[in-house]
Amino acid sequence: MTTSNLSRTKTKFRTTGNITGNFGIPKTKVGDNKGLGLTNVDVVHVTTQDDYLDKMFRAYQSTQDINLKKFCYDEIRKIMIQRGTWHG
Repeated sequence: MTTSNLSRTKTKFRTTGNITGNFGIPKTKVGDNKGLGLTNVDVVHVTTQDDYLDKMFRAYQSTQDINLKKFCYDEIRKIMIQRGTWHG
């Protein structure tokens, strides 16, 4: 005898009741977030690559932490290779 799933009842799509998804609590809509990501121009300060390189040199020379020294060395090396001044 062959088995068939024709006798099974179809499941109904859920069309009534609360729309849940937050652990049984009905989902709520929050206000718009159009203001996210906007900043005041007076507050934004982007560090230049020269300043970052200077900070990496100072951190490399002043720390005894091996992991920090390795990070600083890798960052200095990366920037110097970009500029074409790395002579390793």
